[in-house]
Amino acid sequence: MPVLTRDEAQTRAQLIDVHRYTVQIDLTQAADPGADTFDSRTVIRFSALADGATFVELKPAELRSVTLDGKKLDPAGLTDNRLALEGLTTGEHELRVDATMRYSRTGEGMHRFTDPTDGETYTYTQLFMEDVQRVFAAFDQPDLKAVFDLSVTAPEGWTVLANGVTEHLGDGTWQAAATPLISTYLVAVAAGPWHSVRTEHRGLPFGIHCRRSLAPFMDADADEILDITRACFDRYHEKFDEPYPFDSYDQAFVPEFNAGAMENPGLVTFRDEFIYRSAVTDTERQTRAMVIAHEMAHMWFGDLVTLRWWDDIWLNESFAEYMGFQTTAEATRFKDPWTDFGVARKSWGYDADQRPSTHPVAPDPDAVPDTASAMLNFDGISYAKGASALRQLVAWLGEKDFLAGINTHFARHKFANATLADFIESLAHATDRDVHAWAADWLRTTGVDTLTSHVEDEGRHWTLTVDRAGGRPHRIAVGVYDRDLADARTLVLRERFETDLPATTAAAESRDGGRPALIVPNDQDLTYAKIRLDETSMETALRGISGVPDALTRAVLWNSLRDMVRDGELDGADYLQAALVHLPEESDLAVVQGVLTFATAHIAGRFATPEDRPAALATLGELCRDLIRRTEDGTNPGLRLTAVRGAIDVATRPEPLRAWLTEGTVPGGPELDPELRWRALARLAVLGATDEAAIAAELDRDPSATGQEGAARCRAALPEPAAKQAAWEAMFTSDDLSNYLFTATAQGFWQPEQADLVREYVPRFYQDAVALADRRGPAMAEAAGRHAFPMPFVDAETLRLGEECLRDAAPTPALRRKLADQLDDLARALRVRQSTRRG
Repeated sequence: MPVLTRDEAQTRAQLIDVHRYTVQIDLTQAADPGADTFDSRTVIRFSALADGATFVELKPAELRSVTLDGKKLDPAGLTDNRLALEGLTTGEHELRVDATMRYSRTGEGMHRFTDPTDGETYTYTQLFMEDVQRVFAAFDQPDLKAVFDLSVTAPEGWTVLANGVTEHLGDGTWQAAATPLISTYLVAVAAGPWHSVRTEHRGLPFGIHCRRSLAPFMDADADEILDITRACFDRYHEKFDEPYPFDSYDQAFVPEFNAGAMENPGLVTFRDEFIYRSAVTDTERQTRAMVIAHEMAHMWFGDLVTLRWWDDIWLNESFAEYMGFQTTAEATRFKDPWTDFGVARKSWGYDADQRPSTHPVAPDPDAVPDTASAMLNFDGISYAKGASALRQLVAWLGEKDFLAGINTHFARHKFANATLADFIESLAHATDRDVHAWAADWLRTTGVDTLTSHVEDEGRHWTLTVDRAGGRPHRIAVGVYDRDLADARTLVLRERFETDLPATTAAAESRDGGRPALIVPNDQDLTYAKIRLDETSMETALRGISGVPDALTRAVLWNSLRDMVRDGELDGADYLQAALVHLPEESDLAVVQGVLTFATAHIAGRFATPEDRPAALATLGELCRDLIRRTEDGTNPGLRLTAVRGAIDVATRPEPLRAWLTEGTVPGGPELDPELRWRALARLAVLGATDEAAIAAELDRDPSATGQEGAARCRAALPEPAAKQAAWEAMFTSDDLSNYLFTATAQGFWQPEQADLVREYVPRFYQDAVALADRRGPAMAEAAGRHAFPMPFVDAETLRLGEECLRDAAPTPALRRKLADQLDDLARALRVRQSTRRG
């Protein structure tokens, strides 16, 4: 199907002005097991600004009728997803479309889900980019904002949620209050027998909603979720002059959601994994709080003021990402989310920015010629790097001037569309600083700068020089640390000072006093750059990182070690040894989780050769057992849970896991809740220490949607040819798997311990993934490229086959981007292995 180009969107925006959509959706049969379609009727009122022709988009199962100004159009005129509207004359027009639409199982359009726990069915929309066409006819581009007047007919007993307050009119029909001017991709509906908790705040109705089977879990956390929501809402009203622009604030936690959440005005949708069925750490609760804050920031930046074209998607996501972490720190009980950003999110940006697919935070409009290319920019650059750039901007500009510029932007463009140029102009209005030059250096360039420290020890004083490899100016804090005279394992802050690295020179600072034990450039993580320590500081970090007093500084140091491993400058075994020594002393869970994740997934999973992997797993197993021993007193349940999860993931012997499953608990706790039981059973499957009967019994114990995914993951992980064949056919031959069940099956399939068993599937992956992406669309292409890629095969042949696929097989844009990134990571892993062998 053709995708919308930027030129087409500009032409259409010059020709028409859209006023109002009246949409009627009939979900009456949605609860029937065989339901595949629903009815959609749309009336669009618009003006032609000149005589001409255009088109409306629609992806129906059947187009029953179309009338333009009362004149019938031939439904056969629908070509792919476009219906031509010829002979428009200047003035007012009315388009009526009556169609049958298909439900989705891929998280796009109108997704339909039946809960295996109780048989209840739920539907919700995800209309981002160009998926509104799967639900109703639309002029589908962000700068043709309109009022939306929506009604939904649903089965009796269902509740319908939408962008505005909904009213039940009887006979299953729900009417939503008309919206202000919003973009087509922000329209939202969620319908089903929701469990709801409702309240009011500042005179507005607030609500949280989930599946009935999750009701007890949401009720347990309802106060926390609503308290965070209210606190963020109040904090944004302190920051922003423009009040919240919609009539209500609902948050629906929905099943099989592809993203973390979606910023639909008045009805934010979240993946319902944020309703915790099993124990989680406080860092995971902090993540949920941050996502709530992130999506609420979008109500202003993204919904009130919306991008004109998709090249400016970073304006939505970078701003919300920055505001999400900052507002979580300011308004909630979670006071250190920037540490989690440093170890979990920022590395996402660093990794993406070092691949061939990198792009500027704000790409040139010509680099985003259509919606297919725009979809590729939802990555670590638009989110993590963009948020890092904004954090650097605030450090350089000052928060007062930054917020003044933001408020100018809202005032100038509310309920309209804006561009990067508009944003920079609003910032420039609030300051004398040259924000245009800053934007050119930070937003229009690619790559990661490297800041390298050199120290000259002159006895009674010392001089620090920070060299910059790259082209951006940086405002950084430098932390200077000495060993504690009373405890050599502890480091104390001597001073912290700020300095500027101009774009053309290094920064040099001379300070009084003896040579410090540790000097940390980018202390407090204010800028976005790779950090290289001087030799003495590097030695101190490896030996004493746990003695650094501030968690955010420790995150900067761990990131530096991580980057060095990825660049082949530090042996992965040295990183593992540092983790073994220092994580047991680490007090910040985000740091522990970030280090363990990198050590397990990247060092043991990819960078270690098959010969070295057992030693890496042994080190990680020893570390996790040490953490478990140190948490026996029950004072740190989050750290203990993290350690137990880690111990399961790196287990090389089945006996401890079998004992835990049999007893239903880890000695000393925690009890094995569903998440831990499925995790342990999946590892036993990898080790060949369980079977189909055990998986079926566990599924009887937990028949939930999460249980179905756990069973799919375990079955795909069984080291048996028949199990692998069945999993492969389920993923690539049949299209019956939903997005979540596909992902779970893919996660179980490839295991380093089973390389000989699954090697024959490596060439099949490239061929079958291309066909799947063609059939099932971008969401499934993303899932296949991310989760079904043959990750354990770090070898030249896998790389050659992938490069051949990119060259000759014409994968869809979504799959092409994912494969290109995976292959670059594979090539990096090969280089790391080679550097380790040379070392």
